[in-house]
Amino acid sequence: MTGPCSLCFSQRDICAILAYMKRILNYRITEPKEGQTVLSFLKDRGYSRNVIIHLKKTPEGLLKNGAWCYVSETLAPGDCLCVILDEQEGSKGILPVPLPFPVVYEDEDLLVVNKPAGMPIHPSVNNHYNTLANAAMYYFSQKGEPFVYRCVNRLDRDTSGLTVLAKNMLAGALLASHSGMKEIQREYMALVQGKPPKEGIVDAPIARLENSCIQRCVDYERGERAVTRYFRIRYDKDRDLSLIRLRLETGRTHQIRVHMKYAGFPLIGDFLYNPEYTYIKRQALHSSHLSFAHPITGKFLQFDASLPPDMRII
Repeated sequence: MTGPCSLCFSQRDICAILAYMKRILNYRITEPKEGQTVLSFLKDRGYSRNVIIHLKKTPEGLLKNGAWCYVSETLAPGDCLCVILDEQEGSKGILPVPLPFPVVYEDEDLLVVNKPAGMPIHPSVNNHYNTLANAAMYYFSQKGEPFVYRCVNRLDRDTSGLTVLAKNMLAGALLASHSGMKEIQREYMALVQGKPPKEGIVDAPIARLENSCIQRCVDYERGERAVTRYFRIRYDKDRDLSLIRLRLETGRTHQIRVHMKYAGFPLIGDFLYNPEYTYIKRQALHSSHLSFAHPITGKFLQFDASLPPDMRII
């Protein structure tokens, strides 16, 4: 069995390193595989090729029993392997701007943020100063910490709710792989027109709409498989609106918006797929629940974000 170890350095050594370091991980080797190398050990724990290259290029990025080591060196019972992730420069070209940045959870490796509606995830041609990236850079600049912006589960500009940011390259690589393997469970709340069944599933492939660089559509010839489950929470007869909960089994662009329109129950306020603004001025979609295993510790984490005020209309 192999687990975290705090015996590689004294407390004074660790404090000295932390003066310029961002993240230190120590592993006590108890039962290595026969002939296991540092490289195979790291790969077994999900360290990506880019992270390993970074460690090899970092002075004292990898230490075995307190001494610098090659990734080709073998590990023996009782060894202590120390991994030092040194990222002293933050993202360049992203200006820090004091914007809403509601932090739901934070530790050494990740942040969970309840993103407001109307805030793009990344800067773009028309959005230089009003994005989640700008807000994150300001948040960390106030703490005096360099920060490389890595958003794991991207939300549309007008979708509110929970999103995850990685605070170091290892957490970013592991969370990205978890997302790709569907190990991050995501649920959304939406307001739709009409009264859908109590529960249902939409299994329909999604492709880019021809002659559009933004819109998507259901297309059984060109599309990639997309699966959305939904559950009706309540129905407002007077407004003919329903509040539904949705669970994604795939992660296609605009998946919920396209699937619910295809099913006959489009989201209200959706400027692309159902521009009906009687009750809300943006697509009525909220990332309400996230659950996943912590990329470093393995601890199970789950988070919930209640509906924002503009969606509490039924």
